[in-house]
Amino acid sequence: MVIVAGHIVVEPGRRDAYLAECVPLVIEARRSPGCLDFALSPDIADSGRINVHERWTSREAVEAFRVGGPTPAQNEAMLSARVAEYEVGAERDLT
Repeated sequence: MVIVAGHIVVEPGRRDAYLAECVPLVIEARRSPGCLDFALSPDIADSGRINVHERWTSREAVEAFRVGGPTPAQNEAMLSARVAEYEVGAERDLT
């Protein structure tokens, strides 16, 4: 399993619009082969931060989805980003 996690920072007044523009991306990702979960969400403590969380069955699935990447408008809106990919060897359900 591969987990992609981190955050994106945008101008606080731009965050809601940025997330609204990402709705089609989230829908597309969730329909993609190998996607187990895909979420972009507003941070409750920082009005300019967007949290990123993705789970994929494999690195190949991630790479197949990533072909498009962010749009030019999305890249322009990002003030900074810190997102990393993690390969997971085991999973333990906590529920």
